[in-house]
Amino acid sequence: MAGDSKKLQPIIIKRVKKGGHAAHGGAWKIAYADFVTAMMAFFLLMWLLGSTTEGDKKGIADYFQNPLKVALLNGGSGSGDSSHVIKGGGTDLSRSGGQVKRGDIDNTRSTVNLAAMKAEQAAAEAAKLEAVRQRVQQVIDNHPKLSGMKSQILLDMTKDGLRIQIVDDQNRPMFDSGSAVVKPYMRELLREIGGVLDEVPNRLTLEGHTDATPFGSGVTGYSNWELSADRANASRRELLAGGLPDARVLRVQGLASSTPFDKKDPASPANRRISIIVMNRDAEDRLFHAEQLADVESVTPDPKTDDSNDNQRVEASTSGTVSR
Repeated sequence: MAGDSKKLQPIIIKRVKKGGHAAHGGAWKIAYADFVTAMMAFFLLMWLLGSTTEGDKKGIADYFQNPLKVALLNGGSGSGDSSHVIKGGGTDLSRSGGQVKRGDIDNTRSTVNLAAMKAEQAAAEAAKLEAVRQRVQQVIDNHPKLSGMKSQILLDMTKDGLRIQIVDDQNRPMFDSGSAVVKPYMRELLREIGGVLDEVPNRLTLEGHTDATPFGSGVTGYSNWELSADRANASRRELLAGGLPDARVLRVQGLASSTPFDKKDPASPANRRISIIVMNRDAEDRLFHAEQLADVESVTPDPKTDDSNDNQRVEASTSGTVSR
């Protein structure tokens, strides 16, 4: 019996699981990754230091020593290129020999000679106005009714541009005495000129002139000043009827006998004339610049001289003169 029980006893097998490096685990991988990262940062720092100029290094050192001072000075002294997006940065990241500050190398710049450009534009504009002068002369020469008025039409170039003057003749006046109604033959001439001036974009100034013979009922009534202004406006209307756009007229003024054509004879019929000035760019700029200065002076009066200016204006208004 005893022998049989020993033979029937079951066999028990114990399997022991072995742990893999319980003392170390996977911590060495994290340490190795940190080491590689640190080495990468170190080599990156070495590369940056090798590609940075002495001025940029000084700027970086100044920043870490006193960042508030550098910030207030907008980069400070020796802080590299303060105009760069990255303070202390250089200008050329593709250079293999190290960064350089702005100004350390000679940059090739395309410069423009403004004086030469302005002179070239003035020459081109003068040539264009000369073409307009020839065109007006051609229209007058080819027109059967206007060819007889050549002696009354004067074309010349001035500092303000092309000036077209239509002067009175004893036998062929532009207006009746004391009237601002344009004569029929002069109306046709002005409309022909208006059609020619429509072809150029320049702005115009119209001036009315009279002789020195007094007109009207004294200085306080209708005088040569009003008459010259009315004649200039009447000429403007005829130019518009000939095709000239209204926006092209920049200024209309009456000058009476203040600028005579014949200075030796103030009463000469030639002093009674209409001047049409096709303005160049310089003349327009001078006019607009003068208006801007006048606007500034009117907005900001001097308190020390304001009272005196008021007194002068009162004296001018009560003196009875109309020479304006």
